[in-house]
Amino acid sequence: QVQLVESGGGLVQPGGSLRLSCAASGSINRFLNMGWYRQAPGNTRELVARIISGGNTNYADSVKGRFTISRDNAKNMLYLQMNSLKPEDTAVYYCNAVDWGIQGYWGQGTQVTVSS
Repeated sequence: QVQLVESGGGLVQPGGSLRLSCAASGSINRFLNMGWYRQAPGNTRELVARIISGGNTNYADSVKGRFTISRDNAKNMLYLQMNSLKPEDTAVYYCNAVDWGIQGYWGQGTQVTVSS
């Protein structure tokens, strides 16, 4: 069974930065792609950023130029560098992975709150 564990969330002021991490149990080479999603109270879960096994990335329009997704295969880690944070970025952020059999997996989430 695949386990994904997020960390790095917390309270940050507008304009600040935060780096989220996702630790996977076992090699992340087994994943077709990995990504970060977020969900605010009362809202649906939305894609924030995704990285494909070959390294290509895509981002939600709302975070382009501010967020950067990356992965470290040697450490079995996925990261999300979040800069110039805004109050509307406040949400629970979830790590996601899809394996080569198109099976999806989710972490439990980490809270990010952007407030002055």
